[in-house]
Amino acid sequence: MRNIEAAKSLLNQSTRRLETAERELRGGSLAYSIRSSQESVELGLKAALRLLGIEYPKKHDVGPVLIKFKDRFPKWFPVDSLALISRKLSEKREPAMYGDEISMTPADLLFSRAEAEEAFKMAREAYEFVKKLFQEFEA
Repeated sequence: MRNIEAAKSLLNQSTRRLETAERELRGGSLAYSIRSSQESVELGLKAALRLLGIEYPKKHDVGPVLIKFKDRFPKWFPVDSLALISRKLSEKREPAMYGDEISMTPADLLFSRAEAEEAFKMAREAYEFVKKLFQEFEA
């Protein structure tokens, strides 16, 4: 039972980060929106792994673990594309937080609106699949 409770808690946090990503995108805080999108994906995928009783690494990119345990997920769950989303967004996490410290470019100047919109779209897609996994699990 604890796995389910922990998984639901992670999914709730993922929901909150997705809401934040959308709000910050609307408000023009593109770097923060990207970071929140990444966090939503990370927490959502960790929720899916926890739901299935799979231990995940204490890392931001859990894509390799999804792929390793691909056979534990339903056939409709797009493990490969979600692993790719996890990798892509985890690569943007640090620059979205700190900027480019070598060129001294702040995070707010690194990303375009299109990049932030794409990050949010990927986060929303990942969230919808994880949410569906939870609904199927509870049915």
